Amino acid sequence: MTNRTLIALAISLACCAALDAQQADQPTDPAEGLLLPQPTHFTNDGPAGRGGGPVTADLLTKAPADPSSWLHFGGNYASWRHSPIKALTPASLKNLRVAWMLPTGTPVQLEVSPIVYDGILYATSSHNRLFAADAVTGKLIWRYDHQMPGDLRICCGPVNRGPAIAGDNVLMATLDARLIAFDRKSGKIVWNTEIAPYAGGLSATAAPLVVGDIAVIGVGGGEYGVRGFFDGYDVKTGERKWRHYTVPVAGEPGVETWAGDSWKSGGGSTWVSGSYDVASDTLLWAVGNPSPDWNGDLREGDNLYTDSVLALDPKTGKRKWHFQFTPHDLWDYDGNTELFLVDVDRGGQKVPVIAQANRNGYFYLLDRRDGKFLSAKQYADQVNWAKGIDAKGRPIYDPKMVPVDEGETPERVCPGLAGGKNGSYNGAFNPDLGLAFLPVIESCMQFKKGLIVFVEGVPFLGGEPIGVDAADGKAYGHLSAIDVATGVEKWRYKDPYPMMAGVLSTAGGAVITGNMEGHLLGFDAATGKETWRWIAGSTIRSHPIAYQLDGRTFMAIGVGGGGGVESIVGKPAIIPDAGILLVFELRAGSG
Repeated sequence: MTNRTLIALAISLACCAALDAQQADQPTDPAEGLLLPQPTHFTNDGPAGRGGGPVTADLLTKAPADPSSWLHFGGNYASWRHSPIKALTPASLKNLRVAWMLPTGTPVQLEVSPIVYDGILYATSSHNRLFAADAVTGKLIWRYDHQMPGDLRICCGPVNRGPAIAGDNVLMATLDARLIAFDRKSGKIVWNTEIAPYAGGLSATAAPLVVGDIAVIGVGGGEYGVRGFFDGYDVKTGERKWRHYTVPVAGEPGVETWAGDSWKSGGGSTWVSGSYDVASDTLLWAVGNPSPDWNGDLREGDNLYTDSVLALDPKTGKRKWHFQFTPHDLWDYDGNTELFLVDVDRGGQKVPVIAQANRNGYFYLLDRRDGKFLSAKQYADQVNWAKGIDAKGRPIYDPKMVPVDEGETPERVCPGLAGGKNGSYNGAFNPDLGLAFLPVIESCMQFKKGLIVFVEGVPFLGGEPIGVDAADGKAYGHLSAIDVATGVEKWRYKDPYPMMAGVLSTAGGAVITGNMEGHLLGFDAATGKETWRWIAGSTIRSHPIAYQLDGRTFMAIGVGGGGGVESIVGKPAIIPDAGILLVFELRAGSG
């Protein structure tokens, strides 16, 4: 069986898995063996929370100043994933004890970053289940299991990376390309809006980002040749306020960077959460790969605005500027990794920048006022697709390191299709140390071209990746602490497998993440010394958060891997999949 067949099979299995998961835990009639109807929406008619009011724009702007809450996927609008909690120190991590667990019932790819507000924790799972639980005791308050069609169009597994919260609504995007708002206390649906028909190849897996009264959500679909976009919706009503397409049409600026009419199936998906610059009122969003992924013969040109970061007015969706990281991407590098908004010293002046560890292996600094390129420094150990980045920020390509035609021998290209740094697993930034903590994948691949045939709703890959490092046992990973001002690595932890979990930084100087072997890991943020390791038993792919309630300190993290990307980059085959949210409490003096 070829790699191309395996990829197609993995996609098909992922599409079918949603229906299987929904049916798996339904009871059967013992007499006839038939599935019996089971409720899929469990609402709450009693009291919930601690009397807190609606989540206001002011609360969202100041987050995470109040340690009793965690209101954004990225912790704050700058995507730092940095908790103000000082009690979580390198030395205290050993005193973490499991307080409660939430089995999701969906044993695959738990990548969630929970939200906490008013004493309630909100978490999503794969297959779009949404849970509300008491953040101290774990008692379920309400639950919603989204009912999927049986013919989903998803690329890389049935994941959801978390909810958002605004006013009295909790928001979740779905694999069948919908955005749903729930009353945060009762769990009842407030509105349910179709983003776009999923059958065209669209899905939504990211946590929405709420700016003012607008919820911003992007879409997946780059592997299906969609024309990418991201939208702004009214938080209260679900009405779409604007749509920003990432690939231009005839007559628009940038269409000249697409040969012929290749823009019509140009990709440019927007499947990660963005950042928001409060000072300049600018929404910043990253854009994914052009389509087809591994054959660019019919899409000659830079293929704007794929593999880019876009700066928009969040009220109107109008673009202010753009910067493209990887013009004419042939490796599926995307531009989709988190955008840290920081201020750095350059020439004696503080400059507001975007810092991004791009999937292509380079750590970029851009002036976030106008998108001007400032610097790019290699952070991955192995980078050979380009010989460097020039003074304008454009890669200097190595012409040998490209996908090849059938019958030719492909080169081993680094990074592989997953990166570098992958947007599915966000790093963290400690503002006191000026360090970004990046989970890195070192798994090089070969790439072959394939046929270019576009059919709406059918995978449009144009070739295949070959996971040579995974097959040869050469893949590995590291958690690297990068000085954002210089791009210099200050310390690293090396792991036998690619690092594919999110990261949390704390004001107490700790860094928390996990690995593919199912180990939760804690480090000293300043030195990189490992101070905590806890065996969870299944791959860590989710994003840890922390909060304090009733004078007690908690840390939540999901456990459960799976999916095709893990297999192609290299994973320990012995480790089983799972889908459990673990919530730890810091117990003083224990252990």
